[in-house]
Amino acid sequence: MTSRRLARFLTAAAAATAGLLVLAGCAAGTPSPSSSAAADPTAEIVVGSQNEPTNLDQIFGGSSGVTEVFTGNVYEGLFRITDDATVEPLLAAETTVSDDGLVYTFTLQDATFHSGKTLTADDVKYSLDRFVGDDSIAARKRQLSVIDHVDVVDPKTVAVTLSQPSISFTYNLGYVWIVNSEAGDLTTSADGTGPYALADYRKGDSITLDVNADYWGGAPANGGVVYQYYADPTALDNALRTGAVDLVTSQSNPDSLAEFEASGFQIIEGTSTTKELLAFNDRNAPFDEVAVRKAVYSAIDRAKLLDAIWDGRGELIGSMVPPSEPWYLDLADNNPYDPALSKKLLAEAGYADGFTFTIDTPDSGVHSTVAEFVKSELAKVGITVEINIITDDEWYQKVYTDTDFEATLQGHVNDRDINFYGNPDFYWGYDNADVQKWLSESEAAGSVEEQTELIKKANQQISDDAASVWLYLNPQLRIAAEGISGVPQNGLNSLFYVYDITKA
Repeated sequence: MTSRRLARFLTAAAAATAGLLVLAGCAAGTPSPSSSAAADPTAEIVVGSQNEPTNLDQIFGGSSGVTEVFTGNVYEGLFRITDDATVEPLLAAETTVSDDGLVYTFTLQDATFHSGKTLTADDVKYSLDRFVGDDSIAARKRQLSVIDHVDVVDPKTVAVTLSQPSISFTYNLGYVWIVNSEAGDLTTSADGTGPYALADYRKGDSITLDVNADYWGGAPANGGVVYQYYADPTALDNALRTGAVDLVTSQSNPDSLAEFEASGFQIIEGTSTTKELLAFNDRNAPFDEVAVRKAVYSAIDRAKLLDAIWDGRGELIGSMVPPSEPWYLDLADNNPYDPALSKKLLAEAGYADGFTFTIDTPDSGVHSTVAEFVKSELAKVGITVEINIITDDEWYQKVYTDTDFEATLQGHVNDRDINFYGNPDFYWGYDNADVQKWLSESEAAGSVEEQTELIKKANQQISDDAASVWLYLNPQLRIAAEGISGVPQNGLNSLFYVYDITKA
């Protein structure tokens, strides 16, 4: 079933609107085919996106859109995660680690913030302390809570002491911005050390980045970048067709792919970490029962949904771990599509006559369409779904912050994010002591092999518990006009480095 056929099916089923949210230095991007014309180093690149930040500060959520625009472009970390998921030093010019693995000492690059202030160890301490502080709701806060304290050794040297060894510590640091300790409120402004500086922010419309002429590293290959935001995928497609934008960061309208390809646009397909989830509030009945969650899982024909939304692209997964990660297990059939099994599980849990629940779904991307599909599927086993469509901002407050929901749809873009299931306070409230133990032990593991085996155990358990319904893994698709080169290929945690993108 193509997306158009699904739209007709959902209209017949009283579907609502279609709409995709997805909850450093100078590494080269993956080159894209381009024309033979020479690139213009002064050209401004206009990037089309549906992934607008809810604010500009990562510790206050900001959504994955703030990562897309700012990480590695405006702000830098001590380390950078490359487009192929390796870790490289960035603002950390040198790193030493104590024999017990508890003290990391970093010597800093000679860098300055966009305001002109020199980067010092005080800025690093401030940035790490705020990231794990009480006010932070940053996505990797829990993983970095292993930080016990941060000491300034001298203006160029900072020592970070951990409460226990953490095998993923430098990887996780790759997502932590080093900010100017004197900058103040960063929800609508920015002051980083990256190759671009924030020039203009128009909420609901665009973000403009100017080249940082005083950047400590190599100069960008272009003359600046504008992120132009579109709530509607059709409007974004039209902007690309008419040349209003040069490329799109993520294509959420597969119906248009063939047309773009035939018209000479580049289709850039890479590795995705974006999982489309039906997430339950596992704290509350009826979703505090494993049997009920498994019954919902087995009532949904995920293969039909994936084909309908992505027309053969993407893949089915059975847990939070995609095939690109070292602890992947093929669990796609662990909770099989089987309506008869679903009804049996419901009866055993005391819900033979079904029940009613509400799905809070963001109005962005395909979530509304997916919600209608899920509603139709669950009706076949006697479960009634009510759909509450909300904005992304409302979702972050109601679902993510206040956990005031029964179930929700969300695209989780983060890589290596199975750790969210080790946090019972995370918005979905999954609470399994074994999983928490295995994930905690995996961080203190003495080898990658030991870490991998422990996370695989957690991976299997969350799937056995149907902690959420992992509907599918998105394909990673970007579209660029002719003459555009240097577009990053992969979709790792919404990282989107723009400094190598050129226009002929």
